[in-house]
Amino acid sequence: MSEPLHRPLVIDVAGTALTDDDRRRLKHPLVGGIIHFARNWESRAQMTALNAEVKSLRPDLLICVDHEGGRVQRFRTDGFTRLPSMRTLGEAWMQDPMRATAQASAVGYVLASELRAVGVDFSFAPVLDLDYGESSVIGDRSFHRDPRVVALLAKSVMHGMLQAGMSCCGKHFPGHGHVKADSHVAIPVDRRSLKAILAEDAKPFEWLAGTLGAVMPAHVIYARVDARPAGFSHKWLQEVLRGRLGFAGAIFSDDLSMEAGRYIEGRVLSFAEAACAALDAGSDMAMLCNQSVGPLAAGLDEFLDAMSRTWPGMRQTGPAFIACEQRRHRLLPAMPAVPWDRLRTDARHGVAAARRSRS
Repeated sequence: MSEPLHRPLVIDVAGTALTDDDRRRLKHPLVGGIIHFARNWESRAQMTALNAEVKSLRPDLLICVDHEGGRVQRFRTDGFTRLPSMRTLGEAWMQDPMRATAQASAVGYVLASELRAVGVDFSFAPVLDLDYGESSVIGDRSFHRDPRVVALLAKSVMHGMLQAGMSCCGKHFPGHGHVKADSHVAIPVDRRSLKAILAEDAKPFEWLAGTLGAVMPAHVIYARVDARPAGFSHKWLQEVLRGRLGFAGAIFSDDLSMEAGRYIEGRVLSFAEAACAALDAGSDMAMLCNQSVGPLAAGLDEFLDAMSRTWPGMRQTGPAFIACEQRRHRLLPAMPAVPWDRLRTDARHGVAAARRSRS
């Protein structure tokens, strides 16, 4: 197999240190990123060493994590700041909007600077879903019901992250908050019109399109717009997100191992089929999580082998795929991280931590 121009796959590793199987998979020419989970965390020293080895294998790999604050925060011990839920920031907005935006910027800076100090490049944050009070999977991960408040608080979080040298990912386009079902274990269906969704849920994505480095679509079927979930929909990703809203950053699929992560028009696809469908629809990166552990690892190898037979043969060259790779590279930090030993004496981190502690 010749070396592809596009490295579209994000995978995970089994534990707190790389195994020979992990190393082999991370060297696969289609792998462009790695995502960490709580099982990969033991301590700051361990995580720093793990990420250093990842970069020694492939300096261009994007090291990612879901680290939003509240109940979605993978690293919580050994000095990491416990970050508030985004709903907490929305509640602060109702008391004092200017203080809330300052607090949100502080949270973004702490979030990103601490991750970068242990070698993580990128976090899938912030959540832009609206809080309708219906979705158990979104819940307090959302800032607010009002898209204007969501956009302004998210922009403040993003400002703090960018100050620390980390790009941002808005999720879950065009909005997951209106449906009750959890896409991890079910297939949510939103039956509102395109006009209604664009007027409410998609507004933060529109307003922040020029600032977001990446967007992650929802594993939700918007039945009046397309029979396919948004992450597999050319209409949503190309016509609406890129065409109508003008978004020019990277698009990541959500986890393809989720219940709704490979369900298209009544059929459950293989992981490789789902990855190709997401990439064909307009995603730059296809993410498959939690498949490196125990007996599931054989399926991860089958996935990589299947992608080697299909994706490079289908998409070897061309400006569109060079652009995909350029968008991935733009998410890599362009400035050095502040080392952890200096972080606590960094004036910006001190101000940020003080603001957060007053919340």
